[in-house]
Order: sequence, then C-alpha cells, then structure tokens
Amino acid sequence: MPQDKPWVSHAEIMDRLRADAAGHCGPAGGAEERIRRYGAPVGCVVEHHPRLDRCMLRLRHLVHRARARNTTLASGTVVVADSLSGSSGRFDRSWHAPEGGLWLALAWADTLLPRYSALLPLAVGIACCETVRALGVDGAIRWVNDVHADGRKLAGILSETMATPDGERFHLLGIGLNVNNMDFPPELTAAATSLRAETGCRYERRAVAIRLLARLAWNIGLVHYCEERGLAEGGAAVAGPATAPLIDRWRRLSDSPGRRVVYGYDVVKTPLYRARVEDIDPEGGLRMVLDDGSLLTEYSGEIRYLD
Repeated sequence: MPQDKPWVSHAEIMDRLRADAAGHCGPAGGAEERIRRYGAPVGCVVEHHPRLDRCMLRLRHLVHRARARNTTLASGTVVVADSLSGSSGRFDRSWHAPEGGLWLALAWADTLLPRYSALLPLAVGIACCETVRALGVDGAIRWVNDVHADGRKLAGILSETMATPDGERFHLLGIGLNVNNMDFPPELTAAATSLRAETGCRYERRAVAIRLLARLAWNIGLVHYCEERGLAEGGAAVAGPATAPLIDRWRRLSDSPGRRVVYGYDVVKTPLYRARVEDIDPEGGLRMVLDDGSLLTEYSGEIRYLD
C-alpha cells in the first residue's frame, strides 16, 4: 500500500524547478514561464511503495480505477517504488531493480499531436542525463534515451501508451536509475553502473527524485512549448525551428552522432545493419549513413555502439 504522507511533495518539485530554471539554456523571448506551466503537473501526485511488481502496472491500475469511479487519473501522477520484483525493459528484457535505485513511472495525458508526443522519449532521456550530470557523473545519451557513463548503463527508460475503452489515452513513462545500488547480476556487471559506483558518494534518493522530476517537468514542458511554436508557425509537419529547443538539448548531451553502430528494432536478437550515425532530425529520427554512402532515417528501434 502507498504511504499516507507523500514521499515527495509537488511543492518540493516546483521549488527545485524554479531553482534550476536559471541553469537551463531555455529558449529566448521569455518562454521560461510558459514552459514551467506546461510541465507543472509532473508530480502533482506521488505515490510511494516499498515494493511493487512494476510501477507501470500500478499506473495502469490507477487509470482503470479512476475510470471505474467516473473520474480521470491526474496527468502527472507518479508511482515510485523502493524495489521492483517484476521489472522489465524493452522487449521484456529483465531489469535489475533492487533497493538503492530509483524506480518510477509517470502518467502523462495524451494531449499532444502525434508528431510532438513522439518527442517525449527524447525529453525523458534529456531529463535523466541532466540529472546525473548535476549529481557529478559525466553521463551521455545513446539514442533514443539510454543514459550511460563510459559505456556502462546508468538509466533505462521505457515508454508505453495506453487507452481506456472510452478513448482516454495516457503516455506511461518509466524510468530506472541506478543510484546507490552497487551489486549487479553477473550478466550485468560489465554493462551497468550506478551514481555511487561512479563517484563513491551515497545519495539521498528523495533528493535525486526531486531533481529528476523537476527536470522532467521542464523538458516535458519544453515539448509542449515546441508544439505551441509549431502551431503558431502554421506548419502541418514538425519544422526544424519549432523543435530546435528540444533537439539542440539532446545533441548537447548525446554521444551518438559520429559513432559506428549496429541498428535493429530488437538489436540484441535481430540486428539489421551497421552504419555511422550522422545526426537526429527535427522529429527525433536517427540519421545514419550506410557503408555504401546511402542515408537512412529510423524513427523506432535501437542501436548499440561498435566503437
């Protein structure tokens, strides 16, 4: 059962967001306040559990429970667990989620146009990378949104969309961040790391959660601001100038451009081809150059680095 007293309060998240605002390279023209307003619902409700199967499953339950009561789950609701017993990543890959890590999921109402909602996974990756850098680790984003330090994974992100029978839709954004956990299963020892392993410092998980949720509020708000810009420009498709504030932030934090990679929808089980990453486009698609010089852009799937 969730604890009666909020583990993290919305006021703490908003205070952190305001404190961080000066450090963000926000768009010019006084847009910072609009971005904060767009992202303000993040953490309006924070439900904390000592242990869960999966945070996303709990969010799905809350969505359906609200519907059964003829209400709607508040957009921005967050579920946090101290440990997970059935956690998984993409393609049902197991995710080690013991005590010491930060395991959470956010429900965000699907109000964005599809071409902008597709940018939410990038926004979550940016928020995670900004958080670990603020905490002393030189993390980088591997497209789309894995956060690693020197090739060892620090954070994993899973995005799902759910719809109720009456058409209500939510984006479920799950985040697993290795904070103080130091012991990994043998198959992950060489591939995973944590904040504590990187710095030798023990972190207060509430403080990490507050910082992460504040960064989520900013970057999700930025996606909505990009939509506002795009609609004001009257474009039917995402244009570079409209999404540049988010795409530029991703570029500054990613080490994918210039890397030689193997690409696949499920790259572990079914790698499809090798290429060199050129860039990402204004819609978040990965531009890659094949060995024969041809250019491909992928909007889903994943990569692994070869160099």
